[in-house]
Amino acid sequence: MAEKKTEANDPQAAGSRRSRKPGAPRKRVLRGQVSRAVGMGALVAILAGAGGGGWWVWSNDIVPQLYTKAQTWTVDQTAEVGLRIDDIFVTGRSQTTRDDLLAALKLTRGAPIFGFDPDEARERVEKLPWVKRAVVERMLPGTVMLHIEERSPLALWQNKGVFHLIDDEGVVILNKGLERFSDLPIVVGPEAPRHAKALLETLQAEPDLMNQVRAAVWVSGRRWTLTLDNGIDVQLPEDDPGGAWLRLAEYERQHKVLDRDVEVLDLRLPDRLIVRKAAKPRPPRKPKGQET
Repeated sequence: MAEKKTEANDPQAAGSRRSRKPGAPRKRVLRGQVSRAVGMGALVAILAGAGGGGWWVWSNDIVPQLYTKAQTWTVDQTAEVGLRIDDIFVTGRSQTTRDDLLAALKLTRGAPIFGFDPDEARERVEKLPWVKRAVVERMLPGTVMLHIEERSPLALWQNKGVFHLIDDEGVVILNKGLERFSDLPIVVGPEAPRHAKALLETLQAEPDLMNQVRAAVWVSGRRWTLTLDNGIDVQLPEDDPGGAWLRLAEYERQHKVLDRDVEVLDLRLPDRLIVRKAAKPRPPRKPKGQET
């Protein structure tokens, strides 16, 4: 008969028990936290037990199904120990609505915090019209952080009779509900959005003159023609449009050319201003914003 070991006849076991000090904490086992490696190990054991039938199991999609179930079970267990979504904090939001963000995130309070892919959530958020960039992060145990960088409206782009709101990269943000952006400059032409930012930076050098610009047309894929509030067309050159714009501002200060009966101001030649007079006298110019 085999002898049953006790502390009396097993000095090593007795010494191990005596070596732990009274009150010393035991190693805590957190139930429900099963690692991905454990799930894979279980699947390997299943395949090993199946022997020659392993190929049949895999080819019939049983293993992927088991792995998916194991993953789902593991994620659910993390929620049981407190790793669930309690709060979603958003920074950088101005134009994007709360409902649009929540719909894109596809997150609900109380769901397992490991039950979603932050990269996939970020990609969905970045498809929203106002969102330029987004960052989605988990902050354990229960917070999801979302930071977004929104697009800055630059101008209204008119193309084939339809208006679009564009940003400083020429990306279309919206094409509906544009009434609140009616004070933005208008750019016209198929390729106008690509060049709009450079144009507006040029015009800002003379802000008083810029305030009189009603629209800008991108001509022949090379240069801009500006239409002012009083109906005068200003033809900028392909090369050095900024220099031409400064010259026009100086002409205006010295000669008040914009108050004359002029139809076109041609600045395409670097050393002169060509003036085409209007066929009919224009009515006196009124301050911008004055009622008619």
